[in-house]
Amino acid sequence: MSAGPPDAGPPDGGSSCAGPSRAADALHPVVLHHIVNTLCWPGLRPLQEAAVGPLLAGSDALLLAPTAGGKTEAAMFPLISRMTTAGWRGLSVLYVCPIKALLNNLLPRLEGYAGWTGRRAALWHGDVSAAQRGRILRGPPDILLTTPESIESMLVSMKVDHRRFFAGLRAVVVDEVHAFAGDDRGWHLLAVLERLTRLAGRPIQRVGLSATVGNPRELLGWLQGSGAGNRPGKVVAPETETPSVPVPGRTARGGTAVSPTVSPAVSPTVSPMTPPAVPPGDVELDYVGSVSNAAMILATLHRGEKRLVFCDSKRLVEEIGHALRARGVTVFLSHASLSADERRRSEQAFAEARDCVIVATSTLELGIDVGDLDRVVQIDAPATVASFLQRIGRTGRRPGSVRNCLFLTLDEDALLQAAGLLHLWGQGYVEPVTAPPEPRHVAAQQILALCLQEHRIGDRTWQEWWNGLGPFGAPAAPILRHLLACGYLDEDGGMLFIGPEAERRFGRRHFMDMTAVFTAAPEFTVLSGRKEIGRTDPALLTEEVEGPRLLLLAGRTWRVTYIDWPRRRCFVEPADGHGRARWGGTGYGGLSFALSRAMRSVLLGVDPPVRLSRRAAERLAAVREDAPGVVHPGGTVVTRNPGTGDVRWWTWAGFRTNTTLAATLEGVAVPGQRVDHGSVRLRDDLTSEMWRTGTAGAAGRLCLPDVDEKALNGLKFSAALPERLAVATLAARLADLDGAAAVLAEPVRWSVRS
Repeated sequence: MSAGPPDAGPPDGGSSCAGPSRAADALHPVVLHHIVNTLCWPGLRPLQEAAVGPLLAGSDALLLAPTAGGKTEAAMFPLISRMTTAGWRGLSVLYVCPIKALLNNLLPRLEGYAGWTGRRAALWHGDVSAAQRGRILRGPPDILLTTPESIESMLVSMKVDHRRFFAGLRAVVVDEVHAFAGDDRGWHLLAVLERLTRLAGRPIQRVGLSATVGNPRELLGWLQGSGAGNRPGKVVAPETETPSVPVPGRTARGGTAVSPTVSPAVSPTVSPMTPPAVPPGDVELDYVGSVSNAAMILATLHRGEKRLVFCDSKRLVEEIGHALRARGVTVFLSHASLSADERRRSEQAFAEARDCVIVATSTLELGIDVGDLDRVVQIDAPATVASFLQRIGRTGRRPGSVRNCLFLTLDEDALLQAAGLLHLWGQGYVEPVTAPPEPRHVAAQQILALCLQEHRIGDRTWQEWWNGLGPFGAPAAPILRHLLACGYLDEDGGMLFIGPEAERRFGRRHFMDMTAVFTAAPEFTVLSGRKEIGRTDPALLTEEVEGPRLLLLAGRTWRVTYIDWPRRRCFVEPADGHGRARWGGTGYGGLSFALSRAMRSVLLGVDPPVRLSRRAAERLAAVREDAPGVVHPGGTVVTRNPGTGDVRWWTWAGFRTNTTLAATLEGVAVPGQRVDHGSVRLRDDLTSEMWRTGTAGAAGRLCLPDVDEKALNGLKFSAALPERLAVATLAARLADLDGAAAVLAEPVRWSVRS
């Protein structure tokens, strides 16, 4: 029987479960017995105790605590108690995670907890075999661990009687809820939950778990979906109540936010003169200048310890892994383009080893247990404070240890970004989680998926499946008309059903492309014999090379021996030398307003509240020496370089703000430019008079950015939208109107750079 991970229970001195005044006494007696006698816990953590009442009462809830704060137990102990007391039958609880590896990691714990009361837990995702799925369908478990895409696949599958299978559903737990809410997977999740609510014929309790959010009340309202404002609830904050950061277009809703320890959010515009308080933890910022130097430090520093190294690209994971292996370091890799078996072997070996390093992207950010970890190292910098908090939270779980993170930056841009991020962290800032605006393509997907699920839907009743959830109701009517006009849907006698165009575009593999709302870049599967190593960008297989074609994958070099173009596979064998790694991307992100302004503060003299290595301090001083021409404490700066004629407006306002400004200042900004987070290129013949004329009243006529048609390829199901709506959707996501208005209101200083 599972005893749970050591970090799930209470710290020394935790509250006793025995006293009659304790919330734990409301749990089912069998659950309480096993907490005391099987897990040997002296009590519950504050979060776990505070969650008992609201969850037993059926309230929706958002449970917030740092990584390893016992959130899973805080949700599941009351729900298993309620399940047992109320006599729930069949599949009654869904436990939803953003990644399969986290589900795999959680299964043994939840199997153990469910078994206390004679209940069962099971797993369903894309790597689960057909035989295992068949057993689940024949005898549904009480708790099913799954992903939103797998729920969708069950709803549209001819092999699943979804009405019978989901008839007893009572509650849904969404782990790492912030990872859903910030992108289109969140809209997909909400839409699927509304369809499940209609199938079950009752409200479904929604419980979100998260470690790092800056706007908990708004996130709870988002999770409640159509039930926000209608379902009873209250805010529970056992230790500190967290101020919320407003989300445009959303107000706080009913529900329960349970948060024992959450840092207060602050304004994203951080004053360069504000001395930050030093947050807890051992954090150091270093400048190393190259992958080779980073690998040398990793190979020699903290020998004998278990180190987790985060990189923010798969290519960099491969480069660091290869360099470490060349230095004789026991190293494992984890990223999304490695095969599931390869990742699983790496994670299991790392969990059992001691003197070793695992190099990973964000795949290991979300709470997966990798054993007794000593150190976290960050190569360059993540894009958000929330991500950093997840990563540093992997350490300091043993009694007497502290959370720690060493930043190794490879160039000056990364050094400045890391310093800005740590400055925000020192201010207690955590980004608000906001859903992407105008998810029209997700609405198109949902209409088609509903037709697959029900076979036929009424042309006047289809909106009822989403219970009034905004994007999927009346705003989706023009999308429905387009689907009919283009043959994605057919109509007969007032009933709608899948049309030939949907069959042609999305019908492959029994409409499996319909179950996910994100677009994966096309990749070739790489095999060594029959063993799958992972996947690679096809560009590496088509570009001209001299000599053998060498790939870098799983931290090793492989020579391509054969390419199976029709089946998108390539066969390899081990080789010496240094192969190449590459993966395309479809994102349209960039650094935020808050982080860009924090980087500006660093250039103006603010040091982050961490230890700076001598190399980092010297390089940061050199960067600041060049900064006076591009930053000024009194506002933004326009520079003209006499040698190149380059004219730039240094806003330090983030990618989306600068994209909006470039679109708005037609006749002043260079058209069609590639914008970055720091500046906007202006016409080389710009005069101060032209500037005054071009910017006058601009805050009142802000424009959405222009959209490259190629960028629409990254918006899955955009083909099922009228082109104007697809373009409008992407333009809205590229824009930051509030940031642009704020920048236009600031004073501008003109400077000539030599």
